[in-house]
Amino acid sequence: MAEPRPWIEGYVRAWDSNDPDDIAALFTEDAVYYTEPHSRPWQGRDEIVAQWLERQDKPGEATFEWHPVCVTESAGEGVGVVQGVTTYPDKTYSNLWIIRFAPDGRCREFTEWWMRHDAK
Repeated sequence: MAEPRPWIEGYVRAWDSNDPDDIAALFTEDAVYYTEPHSRPWQGRDEIVAQWLERQDKPGEATFEWHPVCVTESAGEGVGVVQGVTTYPDKTYSNLWIIRFAPDGRCREFTEWWMRHDAK
């Protein structure tokens, strides 16, 4: 499963709900989540859910627009590179995500790069 749309729709749903089950459904048991490149990742689904909830946004606080940059698949596993823009009422970020998919469509490794737009 290399098509990122269903996974990203689930991610946005979890982002808006902050429901632990919605978050957990996105990731394999042993997934790793890099909140920025070269940082210590959140390791395992339980830590991902706990850290997500510790840093959660308010439901509906942000909008996320995205498009795929590159999608590949090999031996049933896929990689999606996604470029997006996250807009909050008072700030905007450009995002680049690398999503490594397990054969069942859940994420086994997630890395995000984000850059805040300059205030105008």
